[in-house]
Amino acid sequence: MGLLDGLLRGKTVLVNGGSQGVGAAIARAAVRAGAAVAVTGRRTEPGEALTAELASAGGRAMFVRADLADAEQAKAAVAEVVDVFGRIDCLVNSAGLTSRGTLLDTTPELFDAHIAINLKGPFFAMQAAVADMVARKAPGTIVNIITSSAHGGQPFLAPYVAAKAGLVGLTRNAAHAHRWDRIRINGLNIGWTATEGEDATQRAFHGAGADWREQAAARLPMGRLGQPDEIADFVVFLLSDRSGVVTGSVIDWDQNVLGGLD
Repeated sequence: MGLLDGLLRGKTVLVNGGSQGVGAAIARAAVRAGAAVAVTGRRTEPGEALTAELASAGGRAMFVRADLADAEQAKAAVAEVVDVFGRIDCLVNSAGLTSRGTLLDTTPELFDAHIAINLKGPFFAMQAAVADMVARKAPGTIVNIITSSAHGGQPFLAPYVAAKAGLVGLTRNAAHAHRWDRIRINGLNIGWTATEGEDATQRAFHGAGADWREQAAARLPMGRLGQPDEIADFVVFLLSDRSGVVTGSVIDWDQNVLGGLD
């Protein structure tokens, strides 16, 4: 019997940005933990492939095509899941844009794109999901996937950091606002993680070769990048009742220690 078996039994989980990477790993872990799972994404093919995989493993799953940069689509995705599954107990905001830009070269269009996907989308998805929970007078849990770069980050991540730092503040604000509704809202500041999206980013923006993961791992304290399945297991724990009364926490999931100096 696995550590997470049954932790989400009877729960409905919506994973925004769940068709690949960390989001897909969370969807798989949630199904293993007994949840019915809905995932959103902009591309139909990988989303439907994932939900077919989840269904073949015995889970109840659905895909909703949605661009979370559009607030109306973010809210409509929640409404569609509620319509099909009857409710949402747990929400994970995992969609993200990581395209590069510095303070000096970021255009207004790039800045707006980061705000739309990394902050506005989660805001309105949370708004819709919390409204469903409050209307049912039911408890719920939300986990926002953020980034350790929200503490400051590299110079080439200026718009990304601005948006994700906003998500840190939103996480704490919403957790405080809805603690009496028994809706727990937490965030996870993940570090450098081995995902399909990170692979594309390294190749597109940094000219990385096929061995970039090995080279990166050699420069890290633990000798490896973060793994999506490990993050997913921790997210399931935060979504579950076993994480107790914890709310408003933004946890660093990284192997570098903020403020530590050599």
